Amino acid sequence: MQHRSTWWKTAIGIVLTLIMLFPVYWMVNIAFTQRRSIRSGDLIPLDFTLDNFAAAFESQLPYLGTSLVIALGCVIVTLLIALPSSYAIAILHIKGRKTLNFLLIVAQMIPAVVMALGFYQIFSDIGLLDSLPGLIVADSTIAVPFAVMLLTGFMAGMPRSLIEAAQIDGASLWTVFTKIVIPLSRNTIVTTSLFSFLWAWSDFMFASTLDSGGGKMRPITMGIYDFIGSQNQEWGPMMATAVLASVPTALLLIVAQKYVAAGVTAGAIKD
Repeated sequence: MQHRSTWWKTAIGIVLTLIMLFPVYWMVNIAFTQRRSIRSGDLIPLDFTLDNFAAAFESQLPYLGTSLVIALGCVIVTLLIALPSSYAIAILHIKGRKTLNFLLIVAQMIPAVVMALGFYQIFSDIGLLDSLPGLIVADSTIAVPFAVMLLTGFMAGMPRSLIEAAQIDGASLWTVFTKIVIPLSRNTIVTTSLFSFLWAWSDFMFASTLDSGGGKMRPITMGIYDFIGSQNQEWGPMMATAVLASVPTALLLIVAQKYVAAGVTAGAIKD
């Protein structure tokens, strides 16, 4: 078959990529531009400054720390729940696993705003409003169903002969879980951890509903509102804060890229 030129497809891909990345570039551009020159709309920061980042560091570091604690807490809670749950569904074949899988799908279809309203009343009754544990629990409810489904798909595709051989050698269910299943699930665990971290890090709905009065204990998605007033908006520091908040997620995606590529396709093909 004669090879057809695909240069035009590459060109379209590049153009679409540039269009999608332009808001990110504009955010960085504004972050390095003096306030007096922002309205000029220069495509490059001609009136260059680092003052916006200085203001962001001065006021936003507590919020960044809060977001980091919440995101890491969400990852830990998600893995503690999702790993044994997936093992029980995929390997132990517990009763009602089909119903559980259906409920996991339904759980991901519930809008976050509906969940936030329900959580508000519950957290108000048990004293978890405006607290880090409250946000960790709320964010985990989004991450856990996805993690269980992804991990279950991978574990279901594990060679049964490997698990049966370990059991014949006297390995208990716990030993199989900790010594075989978890190490083999490394890529999928990294993938679920990354998505859990990103969901918690970028959460706004739960943060604005359940932690709006948390002061300096609010996450960065709420802390950025310190630059928005009724009469004035500090666009430079605001964009500088957005850049700072984007750096950890970008680094995580770069470092974990190969694990994510392997993890999202895990379980798609069974041996």
